[in-house]
Amino acid sequence: MPDSDLSLLVAAASAAGEVAQRHFRAGNTVWEKADGQGPVTEADLEVDAMLRERLMAARPGYGWLSEESEDDAARLACETVFIVDPIDGTRAFIEGSRTWAHSLAVIRQGRPVAAVVCLPMLDKLYTARVGGGARLNGAPIHASSRTGVQGADLLAARSTFNPRYWTGGAPDVTRHFRSSLAYRLALVGEGRFDGMITLRNSWEWDIAAGALIAAEAGATVSDRTGAAISFNTVPRFAAGIICAAPGVHAGLLARLNV
Repeated sequence: MPDSDLSLLVAAASAAGEVAQRHFRAGNTVWEKADGQGPVTEADLEVDAMLRERLMAARPGYGWLSEESEDDAARLACETVFIVDPIDGTRAFIEGSRTWAHSLAVIRQGRPVAAVVCLPMLDKLYTARVGGGARLNGAPIHASSRTGVQGADLLAARSTFNPRYWTGGAPDVTRHFRSSLAYRLALVGEGRFDGMITLRNSWEWDIAAGALIAAEAGATVSDRTGAAISFNTVPRFAAGIICAAPGVHAGLLARLNV
């Protein structure tokens, strides 16, 4: 089933890209969501509606969790669930940056089994299925082989390296940033960066697909405490995320004070 689910996600992501590109840099209507959850555009909503109709028609027994859909507690009783972010990196989309992504995952019993992160404006399609490795545009990808934190290239918000979060002060790393969490995770899987970290609670739709891609590429993925991340939960978020080459991950975890 992961193989057929992955094929389904790939086709759906391609269709999502066609919808989103029609709206990109086209003067979208933008709203601010309640409770400081950030902006949403008409493109987000159209992609969400299309994906839900397409994916649920193909797998009517699966549950559904998406950033732009009203949550339905019925998903909690489903063994298998779609977790989707129609456009991850909405702020980048609004600003005209090309680094937004479609993030689609199939979760079975709390764990990702198939995943796609698609960046249509960059012609990038990251895919993974459990036990089958990770790929970029069909070619296998592998996480960094770095073994220590010193000098590592990490994707993170500036606030992550506030010295109060670190024993002995913030580590000596080179910080980089991308708006989309899904893309950050995929870039770690690709080996372009040694790791990514966010200490803030992370919505499941932002990280479900990228977490599988990174893990299947050989990265270690956990929450900010080092615990494994479960998906399709009641709160719908994880306690932050650390994703890095195994040695870098261990070094970061050893120094964190959160």
